[in-house]
Amino acid sequence: MSGVLVGVGVGPGDPELLTLAGLRALREAEAVFVPVGDAGRAGRAEAVVRAHLEPGRLIRRLVFALSRGGEARERSWRGAAREVARHLRRGERCAFATLGDPNVYSTFTYLARAVREELPGTEVRTVPGITAMQDLAARSGTVLLEGEERLALLPLTAGEGALREALGGFETVVCYKGGGRMAEALRAAREAGRLEGAVYGARLGAEGEELLPAREVRGEAPYLSTVIFTRRGGGLRG
Repeated sequence: MSGVLVGVGVGPGDPELLTLAGLRALREAEAVFVPVGDAGRAGRAEAVVRAHLEPGRLIRRLVFALSRGGEARERSWRGAAREVARHLRRGERCAFATLGDPNVYSTFTYLARAVREELPGTEVRTVPGITAMQDLAARSGTVLLEGEERLALLPLTAGEGALREALGGFETVVCYKGGGRMAEALRAAREAGRLEGAVYGARLGAEGEELLPAREVRGEAPYLSTVIFTRRGGGLRG
């Protein structure tokens, strides 16, 4: 009998933002997996998990290539899927911890797809997690939406055109995956009259956390960065 694969959202990085449902899923799992870019270094998801599981509990690292596309990235998915499938074939309950929510721009989506190709019929479940968007809004005092307002969520990797379209059509725009595109994103927001009151956050809840007005951001941002643009302004506690 095949086991069950559960994607567990562990929040943006602060261990206190792991939900009780997520904690239960991790503790009930017979095999716990976390994504890393380097097998020798713990990632942010692993740090959250270790803050809650008993000392000495085995946490298995799955290495994923960070580059977009290419054979290396595909091989990493396949390798990770084979490792997870090995435990599923034993009938084990497997939990994969992912930052934020497992259904929002998550590594888990790709892993689950590859596992189903490796082991068709695998039961896949998810436990929702708090997103960076929610954490940044709370920390900065930003109201995301009121009344009939609409929100657009997009990665800056989608390109400047997609961002300009969102800024022109939605009351609130949230951008993930800043990296080297942050400067052009802020320029587009300035030109659209949406920079005032925008807030920026990176490494939320972890070492090196940044939280400041978006207009003060200089240079390249970390990949795991978030910006919130609203038409009412008022971020960072007014």
